[in-house]
Amino acid sequence: MLAQIGLGLVCGGYATGAALGWGSQQLALVMGDFGLSVAALAAAVSCFRYARGHGHSFRPAWYLFAFSSFMAAAGNAVWGWYEVVLGQAVPSPSVADLCFLLFAPPAIVGLLVLAKKPVTRAGWVCLGLDAWLIGGSLLTLSWSLALAHTAYVPGESVARAALSLAYPLLDIVLVSMVLALHFRRSHINRSAINTAIAALALTVLCDALFTSPLLREHYSSGQLLDAGWFAGSLLLAYAPWGVRRPVDAPPAAVRARQPHSRPLAGSLAALTPYLAAAVCTLGILYNVVQGRRVDRVVVLTGCTVVLALVVRQGIMLLDNIALTHELAQKENHFRSLVQGSSDVIMIAAPTGILRYVSPAASGVYGREAEDLIGSELASLIHPEDLGAVVHEVRRFLAASPSEEPTTRIECRFRSGRGDWLNVESTVNRHQGGLIFNSRDVTERVRLQAQLRHNAEHDPLTDLPNRALFTERVRGALSGRRASDPGTAVLFIDLDGFKAVNDRLGHQAGDELLVQAARRLHDSVRAGDTAARLGGDEFAALILGDGTRDRAERERRVHEIADRLRGRLSQPYRVDGGEVRVAASIGVAFAEPGITAGDLLRNADLAMYRAKAGGKDRVELYAPQMQAEVVRRTELAARLRTALHDGEFALLHQPVVDLNTGRISAVAAQARWRSAQGILFTPAEFLRVADDNERTAELGRWLLEEAVEQAAERAGLGHRTPVTVRLSARRLLDRSMPLGSVESLLTRHGLPSGSLVVELADSDPRDPRVSFDELEQRLAALRRLGVKIALDGFGSGHAAINALRRLPVDILKLDRGLVEGIVESARLRKITSGLLRIAGDLGMQSVADGVDMPEQVLALRSMGCTHGQGMAFSGPLDEYRLRRALVRDEYPLPGEVALTGGNRPPSRSHSETPVPPT
Repeated sequence: MLAQIGLGLVCGGYATGAALGWGSQQLALVMGDFGLSVAALAAAVSCFRYARGHGHSFRPAWYLFAFSSFMAAAGNAVWGWYEVVLGQAVPSPSVADLCFLLFAPPAIVGLLVLAKKPVTRAGWVCLGLDAWLIGGSLLTLSWSLALAHTAYVPGESVARAALSLAYPLLDIVLVSMVLALHFRRSHINRSAINTAIAALALTVLCDALFTSPLLREHYSSGQLLDAGWFAGSLLLAYAPWGVRRPVDAPPAAVRARQPHSRPLAGSLAALTPYLAAAVCTLGILYNVVQGRRVDRVVVLTGCTVVLALVVRQGIMLLDNIALTHELAQKENHFRSLVQGSSDVIMIAAPTGILRYVSPAASGVYGREAEDLIGSELASLIHPEDLGAVVHEVRRFLAASPSEEPTTRIECRFRSGRGDWLNVESTVNRHQGGLIFNSRDVTERVRLQAQLRHNAEHDPLTDLPNRALFTERVRGALSGRRASDPGTAVLFIDLDGFKAVNDRLGHQAGDELLVQAARRLHDSVRAGDTAARLGGDEFAALILGDGTRDRAERERRVHEIADRLRGRLSQPYRVDGGEVRVAASIGVAFAEPGITAGDLLRNADLAMYRAKAGGKDRVELYAPQMQAEVVRRTELAARLRTALHDGEFALLHQPVVDLNTGRISAVAAQARWRSAQGILFTPAEFLRVADDNERTAELGRWLLEEAVEQAAERAGLGHRTPVTVRLSARRLLDRSMPLGSVESLLTRHGLPSGSLVVELADSDPRDPRVSFDELEQRLAALRRLGVKIALDGFGSGHAAINALRRLPVDILKLDRGLVEGIVESARLRKITSGLLRIAGDLGMQSVADGVDMPEQVLALRSMGCTHGQGMAFSGPLDEYRLRRALVRDEYPLPGEVALTGGNRPPSRSHSETPVPPT
């Protein structure tokens, strides 16, 4: 902007000085000669520097403009040399005339370089014809008005006449090129090219005025005409630098930033040759009207102009025929593409009326294209999708075409068969309307829906899986139901399903799961969700009904859960037979701020509490369940390193002969004293020791420690047998082979009969225990001198079956029988019968959990031979045990003891104060 303002001020100042006469004749001559020379020299230097510093395809044009301006500067300098320095008139012809004549040719060639090159030979011919039409017309007009008089001046030499005609003829050629190339200039650096053309046009205009006889007779340097030449030179100097756009920008980028050309500009470009021919005709008519004789030059020039116009018209006609043929071919090609495409192409007017529908509509939509044309597009779209489609179309039309040329819309479209098709459309703008390129994607949508269903549902039962159930729980805890505390989750586990699976096979188990899933689905309410989480675990989401009373909602959900439990516990028809399983159900209610994961965890904890409480029951979640889980988790974590850290100790509880009171054996028991000083019994730490490897390691330690201490006591003369409790699975564990027990006894020198193995978990129905292998293993142990005791005898039919098959020396009565033996006559009869079986088989009997003197009396009266419990002693450490073995007798309750008033207390003063096992 500052450069343009400065340019305007300089040109305006020069024009003002020229109009006012510059104040003196000498100053006018200096400014009219050397001022013009300086301006032209500035243009030459500017164009030359720009051409050297900017590497682009138009560099030759700016070099030519620089040379042309330099010639003008030289001509003005020579003119000033004669007028100002020598103070004489400029001779004609002179060096100045040569320089001025060399101004036009480089400028003409430079304009050709700037022009947009035609791509065909016909284009080049039309360009030449257009230039001649303009130049011939100007020549005809100029010759009629002035040049003829100049050419035929009597007495003037040929050289002077030729020089007089050279100026206007070169100007005519330059003007012709300017006009012919104005509408053909390149799009690259258009601002600089426009400025250069304007500068040359201004120079040519001043030349034309100078050649006019009226002005030339009265012209002198420093007049107002010089201001035009001065401004033309400065404009040419400013042209290459007064542009902000990158000169080497690609044409596509320039066209993207340029506004579209107006139709008027294209019309003027097409009419320019015809306007020139009209000017030529008017020139001839002017001479005829004035009664002048028509010059031969005018006739010849006019004929060539007419001939050029005819030739150009013929070329344009042939070009139009070729374009029409090419357009027809492209239209046929486009029509074949549209008609042969499997996609449906529709053109909708701005009002939404379909103006065109391709023939593919009959195959895709089942509707003929003619039937769709003229109908409203909105009437064919599903009502549920119409709002989204209208919103997307409005948003697309409001967006910028350059930023978002297309958009994609998917909706349901009414077919000719009356059903709805899923249609995907690519939408483009078209003359204010829209073009829809649509295709049927119904199968793809169905496949996606099937894949989504498969990903979210259990393949066996078709119930929602864990992922979908979690998502629905998350949805129930948000939105308008977020504040409803009645929402609950039920976790369901089928008790006994594994036994069915192992006994009848996986196919029968799958059939049972399918029936259970159907019962669960039919039992929940509409709106609730039943799901299978995996294996034999199911879940149900019960939505709340807005009840705020805690007791009422717990009662309602408990009724639903209990109904489910009863329904799932009914017999199942599997493989032609009847199978029964039970259901343990945990219930957790939604609380304010609870997450889906926490709610599912709470229901899971409640379900495990239901299984631990006896199975086939419903348990509501309570906060202490989570605290217990945390405690068990921490306890299990500490238990992993407790054995290696020496936190386990071995205690022994005496087994007393009920007839003599003497100690017949000691039962080895492990105790864990944690680093925090807490003492845990086996009932506590084995409950959290779910790691089989850790349990096996603890069992090996217990056996080795018990044998080692028993051997030490035998060396001191206390040959009391030690009893070690081992499970049947642990005896069959490959990590503790038979040879290890033999080597253990041999290494410590423990006498034969000094080790008693109490067998636990001897249920023959347990698939993890092979009764044949167990029988062989126990027989091998007996050959080593190890006695076998059957632990928990009387707790179920498993002990009876074990007694029938296994080699057993000692029967150990279950604690549950001993606890109620004094109060229950029925229990005394059962216990008496079991003891009679042991006596008939010649086995010893040991009653576990004998804590009161009354129990000792009752058991002895029934024939029980031995007892173990707090009535005699609790578990003892090694020091107290050896003191007890030295004493080797516990007082038994009886008439003498009672009358003497020294009945032994229920807890000995020498026992370790720990809870009983």
